[in-house]
Amino acid sequence: MNSLIYPTYFPNLAHFWAIVNADTVYFEVSDNYQKQSFRNRTEIYAANGKLALTVPVSYSQKNRQLYKDVKIANEEQWQVLHLKSLQSAYSMSPFFEFYIDDLMPLFEKQFEYILDFNLKCFDVLQNALQFKINPTHNSTFELEPKGKTDLRNLAKRNFKVPSFQPYTQVFTEKHGFISNLSILDLLFNEGPNSEMYLKQQLYIK
Repeated sequence: MNSLIYPTYFPNLAHFWAIVNADTVYFEVSDNYQKQSFRNRTEIYAANGKLALTVPVSYSQKNRQLYKDVKIANEEQWQVLHLKSLQSAYSMSPFFEFYIDDLMPLFEKQFEYILDFNLKCFDVLQNALQFKINPTHNSTFELEPKGKTDLRNLAKRNFKVPSFQPYTQVFTEKHGFISNLSILDLLFNEGPNSEMYLKQQLYIK
């Protein structure tokens, strides 16, 4: 399968399922930016349930912008908030201490553009998961791509995907299993088993 997907902020499990099960990964980087998507949002499992972490961006719906041209609104100090949220949610998870040092540079260095930041997140996650994929960045936008499985809808927050098989999460006893969270939820809870878990899931046709 050749998968065409958007690079997103700490992609959810559906995104990473598409990545690890693809023969070739194509990143959509030539489209117009759209609000209300996972391009600048990820969801984690906090003490009170699902928690959304959103990277603030400088964007106006009136003037269309390419995804690659949308800037992060760094004056909002969002990195401090997101790091604290991750520490609060996952400090008791089995593999938090093992991976957090790899992630720290993402919260210590400011990035100007959301696309560049998302691509860096993906690079860091590749190293953490110990697999190497070299995505191809498309140079033109295709409404109906040829020779690729179009999974760009996975970036839509309201796009429904089937539930994944449960794994143990920090707050399972309080709120039950929450499916399709950020890859960080799987990584902190399952560690080196994360890639195998994703390859065992059978859900996208």
